[in-house]
Amino acid sequence: MSLSIVYCRALAGVNAPEITVEVHLANGLPNISLVGLADTEVKESKDRVRGAIINSRFEFPARRIIINLGPADLPKEGSRFDLAIALGILTASEQVNAKSLSRYEFIGELALSGKLRHVKGILPAVIQARNANRIAIIPEENIQEASLVSDAEIIPASHLLEVCAHLNGIESLPFYKAGAQTNKIEDTHPDLADIRAQHHAKRALEIAAAGGHNLLMIGPPGTGKTMLASRLPGILPDMSESEALETASLYSVTDNTLSINNWKKRPFRTPHHTASGVALVGGGSRPRPGEISLAHNGVMFLDELPEFDRRVLEVLREPLESGQITISRAARQSEFPARFQLIAAMNPCPCGYLGDDSSRCHCTSEQVQRYRSRLSGPLLDRIDIQIEVPKLPRKVFREKEKTESSKTVRLRVNQAREQQYKRFNKQNALLSNREIEQSCQLSESDSQLFENAIEQLGLSARAYHRILRVARTIADLDDSEEINTKHLTEAISYRKLDKRINTY
Repeated sequence: MSLSIVYCRALAGVNAPEITVEVHLANGLPNISLVGLADTEVKESKDRVRGAIINSRFEFPARRIIINLGPADLPKEGSRFDLAIALGILTASEQVNAKSLSRYEFIGELALSGKLRHVKGILPAVIQARNANRIAIIPEENIQEASLVSDAEIIPASHLLEVCAHLNGIESLPFYKAGAQTNKIEDTHPDLADIRAQHHAKRALEIAAAGGHNLLMIGPPGTGKTMLASRLPGILPDMSESEALETASLYSVTDNTLSINNWKKRPFRTPHHTASGVALVGGGSRPRPGEISLAHNGVMFLDELPEFDRRVLEVLREPLESGQITISRAARQSEFPARFQLIAAMNPCPCGYLGDDSSRCHCTSEQVQRYRSRLSGPLLDRIDIQIEVPKLPRKVFREKEKTESSKTVRLRVNQAREQQYKRFNKQNALLSNREIEQSCQLSESDSQLFENAIEQLGLSARAYHRILRVARTIADLDDSEEINTKHLTEAISYRKLDKRINTY
C-alpha cells in the first residue's frame, strides 16, 4: 500500500475543521513534498517527523513522499499535524497497520525523540471529533483540557511508539473518562456584603445580573464603583455546559490558562484603558480572539471609560448588538463569539470631583464637555442601565449595617433567570423586538407615561426597547407576570443620565 489517509483537525478561529492527511509513496529520488496551503510551522514538520520516526526505530522510506493536507484552500498553521503526518508515512510504508485508521483523529506535535507535546486549541478539536463519531488520540499533556468534553472518546498518548503499538494491536492505549475534572467548583468572588450603603447601586447591579444588561456607573473617586463591578460575577448564575465549552474553547486557542476547577465560572475581564482596538476585539496576521471574546458569556469591566481612545470604544458597538466579531484579513476571515456583559465606570469630570466637592474641582465646562464627549451617543445608547454612585457620608463607616451577601442576591437572580428561560429560553437582554412585544405589554396609562419620558429624554428607538427589557427584568425580580408602573418608572430612571452626559 503506497497511499494512506489519516484524519486530523486544523484551527480556524475557534473552529476545528477536518483535515485529511494523504500520504503517497512514489518512485523517484528521495524527497518530501508537502502541499495544501501549509505555513512555515507546518512545513517544518517534515524534519520533526523524520527525526521522530528514525529515533523511534522505524525505517524512514527512501522514496519520494508526497503529503497533501486537504482541503487545499484552507490555510494550515501550527505543529498539530505532526502525529498525523508521521502515521501517514508509517502506514503508507506498511510499518503500521492502517486497518482502523478511519476510526481515529490524531492531533499532536512530535519531538525529535518521538515524544508527543502539547498543542493549542485541543478543546475545539475534541468537540468536533466527538460530533464526527471518531476517537481523538491526543498528547497526554492536553488531557485535562480535553476531558471537559462529556461523552467524547479520548485516548491520551505520550509517545509515537505508544500510538503505533495501539494501531498494530500490540498494546492498547486506555480510554480517558471525559468529565472527570469538572466536579470541583471554587467560589473565589468577593462578597457584595463588603460594600457599605450604596443601595441604589447594588439594586442596579442585581437588575443587571438578572437580565444580562450592560451597566455604566458614574461617580467621584473612592465611591466603590470598582468594588461593585468586581462583585457582579459572584451574583451571576454558573454557566451551562454548552456555554462553558464555548468560553473554554476561546481560551484553548490562546495562551491564556484555563482553570479546570472553575471552568463553569463566568469570566471577568478588566482590560487597561491603554488597550488598543486589536487587543480589545482581536486581530493579528493570524486572527486571535481579543478581550471581548475572552469575556464571552461573562463580564468585561472597563474602568475609567473616557480614558479609552474613542476609536477603541467605537469598535464595541457592533459586538454589543450582534454578540460576535468578524476579523477579516487579506488571506482569511475568522469569526469569534463575543456575547459579553459590559460594565463600565467613569468619573463625572477629568479631576473626578464635579458635584462632590466644589473646592476640589477646577474643571471648566469646556474640559468637562471634552471629557464626556469621548463617549459617543450610539455607544451610550447600548448601555441599558446608567447610574450615579455618590460619595458616602463619613458616618456610614462608623455604623454597623446588615447587608445582603452575594449568595442571597444570587438566589433572586437565579429565580429571575429561570423565569426568563421558561419564557423564551434566553435572558431579557437578548430579547428580539417581537419577543418584547409579546412579554412587555403595557397598560394605556403606562404607555402614555413611557412615550412622554422618551420624548423628554430624547431617547432613540433602541433605548425604547432596552428600557422595556430592563422593566421586564425588574418585573421578573418582583415575580410579576405583568410590567407595572413601578417597574416601568424604575427602568426609565436608569436612563436619565443619557441626556445629561451628552448635553452637559
